[in-house]
Amino acid sequence: MTTLYIPKELIPGEQRVAATPDSVKRYVSLGARVVVESGAGLGSQVADGDYEKAGASIGQDIATADIVLCVRPPSSLLISAMKEGAMLIGMLDPYSNQSTRELYHSKKISAFAMELLPRISRAQAMDVLSSQSNLAGYRAVIEASFMLGKATPMMMTAAGTVAAAKALVLGAGVAGLQAIATAKRLGAMVSAFDVRPAVKEQVESLGAKFIEVPAEGGETTGGYAREMSEEYKQKQSKLIADTIAKQDIVITTALIPGKPAPTLITQAMVENMRPGSVIVDLAAERGGNCELTKADEVVQHRGVTILGATNLPSRVASDASGLYARNLYNFVSTLMLGKEGLSVKWDDELIKGTLL
Repeated sequence: MTTLYIPKELIPGEQRVAATPDSVKRYVSLGARVVVESGAGLGSQVADGDYEKAGASIGQDIATADIVLCVRPPSSLLISAMKEGAMLIGMLDPYSNQSTRELYHSKKISAFAMELLPRISRAQAMDVLSSQSNLAGYRAVIEASFMLGKATPMMMTAAGTVAAAKALVLGAGVAGLQAIATAKRLGAMVSAFDVRPAVKEQVESLGAKFIEVPAEGGETTGGYAREMSEEYKQKQSKLIADTIAKQDIVITTALIPGKPAPTLITQAMVENMRPGSVIVDLAAERGGNCELTKADEVVQHRGVTILGATNLPSRVASDASGLYARNLYNFVSTLMLGKEGLSVKWDDELIKGTLL
């Protein structure tokens, strides 16, 4: 019988959990034994008793677990406690933590980084980046609206009209598109920028204006944004500078896998923005798209507020955990053959793509 273990996340501020009662039921139906560390789900509004009702046991049984499911990279202490040959599955930050990867190797642990899933149709239901980015884009607009010193929608009152807030979204991937949709629902006038011309139709379908530089084709074969030429970057910088000066809210989402986040907003651009305007930088964990961003801090610069939150999905932990747990289940279920135990197809492109 395959044993799955779900530890409590230890990174400060991390409220998500890698399994929910619903996913526990599914694992049990596959013939697995599931052990959840006490208190693992409290940040996501899941009590130990809810896991027990779903068929899990509560305890600390990592030493016998065949599969350990996590949200963020676990501590070296937890990895050291795993048995040799076990599997670790989660968002493992594959582009850093070389010492941790060496520890996986020494313990013969098969570590699967879910961020590396190939962009193929079969993997869509396992795509943790999409599920979590969706919520990050939503929450970014909520945070910005909260910090903004004015109403977001246009309002007609007896005393006069309140103009709608103007919002700019930089990067129209999953997070950016959700930010556009949320800002539109809140009544803002929304525009968006992306280096990939192919997303123009998606942006406009959400009711936003697409601003663009004549493109070089800014998309990799995997569907991610790629790094652009210096000439393009200069044109891009001027366009953003001209546009950003008129905005109340700016949401930045631009990331290049394996590289520091590109700087899209300079200090000079910030100083040209309206006092009271807000920037929410979703690339803060990778250095930020704004030159003044500080990870997990709120920066005030000449009346402009810059939020560098690195884990916005954790601020909607209940929903984020539910989506993430389903992503993991869809991946783990391909590794299991009911009560017969594990059956890993090592030549499968999903396995090869995610295995560190």
